[in-house]
Amino acid sequence: MDMNYYLIAPAKTFNQSENLLTYESETKLKIGHIVIVPFGKQSCVGIVVEKTTKPSFPTKPITQLLYDEALPPSLIKALFWLTDYYRCPMSTVVQAILPRGITKKRRPTKEQLPEQAKSAENILNSAQKRAIRTIENSKANTVLLHGITGSGKTNVYIELAKHHLAAGESVIVLVPEIALTSQIVRNFRAHFDEILLIHSGQTESLRHQIWQKALQSQQPQIVIGPRSALFTPVKQLGLIIIDEAHEPAYQQDQNPKYSALRLSSVMAKTILGTATPLVSDYYVCQQHDAIVELNQLAIKNDKTASTTVIDLKNRANFARNRLLSNQLIDSIKQSLANHTQTMIFHNRRGTAPLTVCDQCGWQALCPNCYLPLVLHADSYQMRCHTCGHTETVPTVCPECSNPSIHHKGFGTKYLEQELQKLFPKARIARFDADTESDQQLSKIYGQVYNGEIDIIVGTQMIAKGFDFPKLTTLGIVQADAQLALPDYSSEERTFQLLTQVIGRATRGHQNTQIFVQTYQPNHPIIQLATNKDYAGLYKYLLQKRKQSTLPPYSFLLKLSLTYKTEKSAVLNVRKLHKKIVQNSQKLHLSQVSITPPMPAFHERTSTGYTWEIIIKAKSRNSLLRIFDSLDKSPYLHFELDPISLL
Repeated sequence: MDMNYYLIAPAKTFNQSENLLTYESETKLKIGHIVIVPFGKQSCVGIVVEKTTKPSFPTKPITQLLYDEALPPSLIKALFWLTDYYRCPMSTVVQAILPRGITKKRRPTKEQLPEQAKSAENILNSAQKRAIRTIENSKANTVLLHGITGSGKTNVYIELAKHHLAAGESVIVLVPEIALTSQIVRNFRAHFDEILLIHSGQTESLRHQIWQKALQSQQPQIVIGPRSALFTPVKQLGLIIIDEAHEPAYQQDQNPKYSALRLSSVMAKTILGTATPLVSDYYVCQQHDAIVELNQLAIKNDKTASTTVIDLKNRANFARNRLLSNQLIDSIKQSLANHTQTMIFHNRRGTAPLTVCDQCGWQALCPNCYLPLVLHADSYQMRCHTCGHTETVPTVCPECSNPSIHHKGFGTKYLEQELQKLFPKARIARFDADTESDQQLSKIYGQVYNGEIDIIVGTQMIAKGFDFPKLTTLGIVQADAQLALPDYSSEERTFQLLTQVIGRATRGHQNTQIFVQTYQPNHPIIQLATNKDYAGLYKYLLQKRKQSTLPPYSFLLKLSLTYKTEKSAVLNVRKLHKKIVQNSQKLHLSQVSITPPMPAFHERTSTGYTWEIIIKAKSRNSLLRIFDSLDKSPYLHFELDPISLL
């Protein structure tokens, strides 16, 4: 019998410079087949990526074929592209593509989906129909659907999905967070018989079974889920829809590090849907004539929304409460009297973010991360929001024994307490990362939607895509909180967040009053966000980015070195900097900018001290050539195309 030879991408790393191993098989295999192969003294899972000729060295036989069905070409393409584009080991990409516990035998588990809605007709207005025609006729592989909040982007997604499904093509719909899947699944289930919902909140067994169902199905599928749903092995992938495409959740910050937006455009035709596109995405899509604007509300009405900007520096505005302005309190009272809803937004959870001694200046810091511990008054403990470390609340200063311990600042828990004092009869619900899982917005959204909650308090998770038809008052407690962050993306992120929050109150269901409290009422970003002026933001940020040669006018590479001592970190980062400068000169790379070594935003953590070097280049290839020229060490970490430099 003739022996067949195949290149296999194993799920285990074996050599920094190589990604593939050669194995033999008596049976013929397909590209994309998932197999078990001997690996040293053990065995591991791998993917067949290429048929090859007999090598000059002895080979081991493939142990087992796991599935008769092979992974689709879109995933094999993703495997090679991610490895090359982001310079990550292929083994880590294989681990991302294949579900955990793929070799285990599973007991059947029933997938829990929201209740099946009655089949509904997808009613489209003229603007939505025009958008669909433009998208379908576009020759661009990635199309930006720039639609204002309430313009009915979901209806456009549903219609496009119907067209692709009818053509025998599968569709993947991405949402930034698990919390948003329930709402979009309800909308899609009104039009489609079967949907595969996959996310990290499911058990390993259920995720594996859903993945297996997709692999073995011969029919086109609709898959809904967050970023990792991209790796669902559906047949004939024809369309990927990315909702709220501006969200940083689409950036994977652990290996393999990648942008779901970039990856999706390699795998299939992609729609980026958002009211607040990333400036870089808008710029690139504009160059390719691939922007579709959706500027009118899906349902026309005469409802109005008034926005009032309140200066936090003017304490006369805060005669009744130090956090909530007089105008906001009056509006909440009116909403309660009318049995409508109020939303209070503040993007900081807990009770107080800073605990200090007034006598000696001691701060309560996490012993692992060296970041301030946050007071949580309901459980009466101090908690680190980075690593989860907890401590009891000190009654005296551990440094000077002074009893004058002060908790400064405020979070959503403190806001909830203040609102309960002001409005004792109101039904108040808080939604943030501290909310119990069975009380998260995604779980009780029906109650909120129906008006069973009077006042909603929350962080950014309440800003993302949810529809609150009974909302008449919106209060943004401190709109400029993120503007002070020393990062090129902080202004853009603030605009997105404010616009998305304001969008909850401007969907045309009710006459609404919006109160934006800020220390910087004249800041361009506050002005642009309250006026929902994306065109103004785009012009403003593009000009600043051009002056500083930042994306989209350059590509970025962030190199980080972490050592146990500060002395070692500084010594080695200086050596690295010297090496980078020398290598860029040897490679004759022009239009490359290399920053001096600098401490990371969070310089000291439990792993040691981190220092960074940022490299900017007009060509992404220049960054790759510099990176490839460096000696790799376990102390060196890198990120290509970082969305933030913090």
